[in-house]
Amino acid sequence: MLKHAIPYHHNTAQLFAHIAHLEWAMWLDSAQQHNALGAPSSQYGHYDILVANPIITFVTRGDETEITETGHVVFSKEDPFQLVKNTLAKYSASAEKNLPFAGGAVGYFAYDLGKCIEKLTQNTQIHAQTPQMMVGIYDCAVVVDHREKTVFLISQNLHQKAQENFDALRALFYKPSSGDDIFPFKITSKIISNFTKAQYEQAFHKVKNYILEGDCYQVNLAQRFAANAQGDGWQAYQKLREISPAPFMAYMRLPQCEVLCASPERFLQVQNQHVETRPIKGTRPRVDNAMQDAQNALDLQSSLKDRAENLMIVDLLRNDIGKNCAIGSVKAKQLFQLQSFANVHHLVSIITGKLAVGKSALDLLRGCFPGGSITGAPKLRAMQIIEELEPHQRGLYCGAIGYVGFDGNMDTNIAIRTAVYADGEISFYAGGGIVADSELEKEYTETFDKASSMMKLMRFF
Repeated sequence: MLKHAIPYHHNTAQLFAHIAHLEWAMWLDSAQQHNALGAPSSQYGHYDILVANPIITFVTRGDETEITETGHVVFSKEDPFQLVKNTLAKYSASAEKNLPFAGGAVGYFAYDLGKCIEKLTQNTQIHAQTPQMMVGIYDCAVVVDHREKTVFLISQNLHQKAQENFDALRALFYKPSSGDDIFPFKITSKIISNFTKAQYEQAFHKVKNYILEGDCYQVNLAQRFAANAQGDGWQAYQKLREISPAPFMAYMRLPQCEVLCASPERFLQVQNQHVETRPIKGTRPRVDNAMQDAQNALDLQSSLKDRAENLMIVDLLRNDIGKNCAIGSVKAKQLFQLQSFANVHHLVSIITGKLAVGKSALDLLRGCFPGGSITGAPKLRAMQIIEELEPHQRGLYCGAIGYVGFDGNMDTNIAIRTAVYADGEISFYAGGGIVADSELEKEYTETFDKASSMMKLMRFF
């Protein structure tokens, strides 16, 4: 293994700027924020992971995955999760003590990748433009530890040019980074939803009828917002992390798109076979008035509806992770914990388990995909209803972003509060779980509460 200490900077954006121009550059961002004295000023921020120049890339469109390695391209119709799993298994690489990631797969798994698992009737929807999966295999990674104030560049030294690539990457951190303002980011149109209020109301009542008829208990109904844009999305992401810091953020500069993610929700984590998922269900807006803000949080914590909604998803995820966990190991560790973010309060639960013998992190990811907190229950019927009622395919929204290491460890988010910038358009979604006693106006308003940070970002530009 190759390892080099890089001077620590409390703002990882300053480090990422050195490699943002490289191919497939990605930053898994823990949203560490500091005050003027350099002391931590948020509840987030332990590790950040930066990668670029993967040795292999996977790009899935429909039922075909394009695999590129050292300039050589092949196509496969094999299950995309299995392709990544098989590739990681080819490498014998060691974990690095006290660091979460020392090389492996980093990227996104879009919501629509779930259609390779569950066979859904394809409706005449407008197709998402971005691929269903974009994952790179990275020999080199930069890991920032904000608590220890260290930065390490690590390489597993897995291929012929590993030392050369390691040296080139290391050198970049000692050169001035390119300016952020070369192509200023700008919104050039109004933000438009794919639902009018009347259309949302119609879809809402269809969901309520499905619940009444016994088809499902809960369906996550989302609307898509989009605007024309130009310039560099990296500039917009830096502003997003100021507006809406969250523990599972990410920025990705990919060939087909840029991804700006401010997710508050962990999907699946594996550490030494220990499994954890943290579903979010239940939302109230943050307000400037301190007394009203505290009352909103109290209302959320005491809401029987929101607790029931959360519990439905807890049960779904217990079943999902149980497919690949040891019998008897799955536990609901905490239920209905209040967690407050920049624009909303949420109820969060924690479910844990232990991977069964012979099962891997990618088996777990596939077995739980897409996450139940953003489909509904039961999952398959909820996905069918989403497919029927939402005008656009979801693309990356409600998929997952994260890493799967050579060492078998994994951490992924649920890709909510996430914008995709491609072909001169930036788009993002916001949704909410509809249950039997949901009220139209409250559910409709909740989607705007969840979209408020992205809306604020758009208005800034």
